Amino acid sequence: MKRKVGIMGGSFDPIHIGHLAVANEVLNIYELDEIIFVPTGDPPHKEGLRADACHRLMMVTMAVLSNDRFSVSDIEIKSSGKSYTLNTLTELHKIYKNTEFYFITGTDAVIDLPNWHEPGEVLKLCRFIAATRPGISLEEVGIKIKGIMEAYGGNIEILKVPMLQISSTDIRERFRTGVSAKYLIPECVEQYIIKNGLYRYGDTRL
Repeated sequence: MKRKVGIMGGSFDPIHIGHLAVANEVLNIYELDEIIFVPTGDPPHKEGLRADACHRLMMVTMAVLSNDRFSVSDIEIKSSGKSYTLNTLTELHKIYKNTEFYFITGTDAVIDLPNWHEPGEVLKLCRFIAATRPGISLEEVGIKIKGIMEAYGGNIEILKVPMLQISSTDIRERFRTGVSAKYLIPECVEQYIIKNGLYRYGDTRL
């Protein structure tokens, strides 16, 4: 019998309660054996990460410690060049034999799949779970996802989750302006950010 493993990718700059809530919801609904958090190294679609990879990896590692079915992989951080999802999935299939992968991301990322590196090949390697985001029309998303599956094949499912309106951008802004981010991120992550001077007060780059 195949193991069922979720992959939660992202820049996690920083990781917050919303990420953890979505992962836990998918874990329960799809009865997964494990969810692997994969912080991006050099993501092709994002520029200007504020925290170094080592800090983002450490924050994710601390944030998932309390759940024994959550784990962390540094596979993208250790890789050279751009972190393409296709490369990551190919490597994970080599490491985890007899495993069905569920790639967890937001609906906004899923409808952008045609712009990913070799989307057809990516869709062959995993099932996609598109978590709803606040303010996005499910009807519109459903039409776009249907079009993607007709064009590339694969299996994409929309999952309504109790998304908290939290974003890493907002959290970085809070630290920059000296506003508390308590209860929006795990306490251990909050303390790590403060101790290491990440997203510093007064840093206009954030």
